[in-house]
Amino acid sequence: QVQLVESGGGLVQAGGSLRLSCAASGRTFSSYAMGWFRQAPGKEREFVAAISWSGGNTYYADSVKGRFTASRDNAKNTVYLQMNSLKPEDTAVYYCAADTKTRFYSAYVNDYDSWGPGTQVTVSS
Repeated sequence: QVQLVESGGGLVQAGGSLRLSCAASGRTFSSYAMGWFRQAPGKEREFVAAISWSGGNTYYADSVKGRFTASRDNAKNTVYLQMNSLKPEDTAVYYCAADTKTRFYSAYVNDYDSWGPGTQVTVSS
């Protein structure tokens, strides 16, 4: 089992930046893929970004492509989500997740078997 804890959320003005971090424990971090998802009030949880075990492959939702960047530091057991040019519609609770069944990545929420508690990101207009 993998334990995940996100940090770095907060309140930012439109056009600003935030970097989310997700610290993992419980299993060899470099053996599985990681993903970022978000959920706004009244909406379903949606895919944001995913990164393979090595960090060499990433995949993004169209809504964040070119603005968000996922990365990971396997020596620190941490995955990051750099968010630039933030928009009010990016406001949501952001979750990191682990897909311990694969070293590659998935955009499907049901493929992920461990989740962090989430961190709130609020973008004001």
